[in-house]
Amino acid sequence: MPIPFIRTSVSHSLSIVIPVFNSEQSLSPLMERLVCTLKNCCSSYEIILVNDGSHDASWSEIYRLCNSYEFIQGIDLGKNYGQHNALLAGIRAAKNDLIITLDDDLQNPPEEIPKLLSALKPDIDVVYGARKKEQHGLSRNLSSRVVKLSLTYFLGAKTAENSSAFRAFRTRLREGFKDYQCDFISIDVLLSWTTNRFACVTVEHLSRPLGKSNYSPWKLYRHALNMLTGYTTLPLQLATAIGLAFTVFGGCVLGYVFFNYFWNGNRVPGFAFIASIVSLFSGATLFSIGILGEYMARIYSRSLQRPVFTIRENIHSDSHQNQDSQKRAV
Repeated sequence: MPIPFIRTSVSHSLSIVIPVFNSEQSLSPLMERLVCTLKNCCSSYEIILVNDGSHDASWSEIYRLCNSYEFIQGIDLGKNYGQHNALLAGIRAAKNDLIITLDDDLQNPPEEIPKLLSALKPDIDVVYGARKKEQHGLSRNLSSRVVKLSLTYFLGAKTAENSSAFRAFRTRLREGFKDYQCDFISIDVLLSWTTNRFACVTVEHLSRPLGKSNYSPWKLYRHALNMLTGYTTLPLQLATAIGLAFTVFGGCVLGYVFFNYFWNGNRVPGFAFIASIVSLFSGATLFSIGILGEYMARIYSRSLQRPVFTIRENIHSDSHQNQDSQKRAV
């Protein structure tokens, strides 16, 4: 069923940033639909396709599209860095006033872009396209929910429960994280550093017509863990709370042992009792050490000063006949 088109003011200048991974077949139909939509909803636009180490012919397809459309820029990353790193590469290359990000799998209909633009009022900086219904499997939906809860309750991003890869925001927000160099990135968290003026609109989320998702439930759970240990001290506070609770519990057990010995003249019998207490305290200790290890790993990773991404090739056309290719590293 076609998505109804919504007309908006054409005074916007847009930069569309799309991370690409193994999407050779979906790029051409995505560009055709994007062009039809953008012609009617903005005054000027550019499309930035960031190839995130694809194993298929996605980069060749991007190269062909750059020859066909003068407003398309292709960025080929040195390897697969991850979706958010690829997004950051495109965001830093954007030249227009507003940035819209969407996936390359046609699950975010380009025809819904005017909805995002209409909700981007003067007092709003970021608009998310909240999905009416997730078109994923049960495990993927549950793991996505975990990530959103992590953003909502642990990072203080109130609208994060409606967050998605389909978002529109003002390009000036990137000034708040222009020097960010950690190799783990969450675009949603970085945006929350620069503004608290979020909004969301309900958009369609279609089933994936080609291929399959590259996000496994484990990757999404790991993403949630990385957000918790990479951007907040809550796990450390949790470890402190657990340590305090077990200290109080241990004191109560010790008091129970002394009470039985001095008041009733009985010793607390049983190997099972002692083994249970030791197991509880050992588990709490190892859990706390694991949290500390995660933070130490983050510190070590940042000390290496690894690049957020490297660019193997950057292709853009000022006209259909004139192309500029250059290699650089960020």
